[in-house]
Amino acid sequence: MATGTERRIEITAVGRMPLVVAFVVGQALAFAAAYSVGRPTWYAYFVVGSTAVTAYVLDGSSFTVATATAGSLLAVALGLPLFMFVARQTPSLVVEKALDPSVHRVLYLGVYGPLLAALLSLSFGVPLAHLLASGFPGQPLVESLVDLPLVVPHSVAGIIILFGFGKGGAFPQLSVLGTMGGMVLAMAFVSAPYAVNASREAFEAIDNRLEYASRIHGANEWETFRRVTGPLAVRGMITGGVLAWARAVSEFGAVAVVAYSVEFFYPVAGETVTAQHAPVFVYNTYLQGGLEESGAVAFLLLAVSAVIFLIVRYLTDDDTRGGTP
Repeated sequence: MATGTERRIEITAVGRMPLVVAFVVGQALAFAAAYSVGRPTWYAYFVVGSTAVTAYVLDGSSFTVATATAGSLLAVALGLPLFMFVARQTPSLVVEKALDPSVHRVLYLGVYGPLLAALLSLSFGVPLAHLLASGFPGQPLVESLVDLPLVVPHSVAGIIILFGFGKGGAFPQLSVLGTMGGMVLAMAFVSAPYAVNASREAFEAIDNRLEYASRIHGANEWETFRRVTGPLAVRGMITGGVLAWARAVSEFGAVAVVAYSVEFFYPVAGETVTAQHAPVFVYNTYLQGGLEESGAVAFLLLAVSAVIFLIVRYLTDDDTRGGTP
């Protein structure tokens, strides 16, 4: 029987990518076969079994087989509904929605609005993250305040925004109800913790001796951050921005309360138009047109979001940028 070392040597010789491709292709074929005969449950069993067998072949350790098998149960819970969602789409309806100008406006707003929220979260979240990584008196209170939006119900977040910035709020001159600014504020409220926490972890991972060396050689705090700390933490900042953007894309409750429909400049038409944030539009489509129509719009939103997410991950990957894997 091959030892773990021998298996690792064999994997290195074959290459990881062919093994990954083979596993993915096998999963796709198994799902297609199970779905075609109307037995998607069979695929769930196949995932668990194939994962256990693959773990045994590649490693052989009982611990690895057990953890991989247990993890595959969560993979089934997460992946199977997604596969079923994609497989049950009606191509003609998806094409029809893809050609609908109103859907174009929704998709544009569904990407553009969250991007503004992510940039807002990073602009003020990165300095706060640096302070949290350095430490200061009363830090636990600030940390609790930053993480609070993670546990606040979505609709309550919208109510909080209206109380704080709406009519009679802290900034009476700021219009938030039914405006683009209100939508961005609502998105930033729920997504800022991701930007702050990811950036903070990146700052905490930096060796303090590098900053000390910079200061010893005459650099001030601004120069040290620009030349040492910032570049070393930039990957964490980007990760935080992507997570904040993704969280804002999926936001429904807070946006529905604060800015159900908003006016914004649509560059494709060259004029100001009115549209709804994508999750709100999907929900309305579900109420009016049923599961099939809302599923087609949701499919388009999922596809656009996935493409953007993969592009960002590709551009920030260490191998792509020439870094060390």
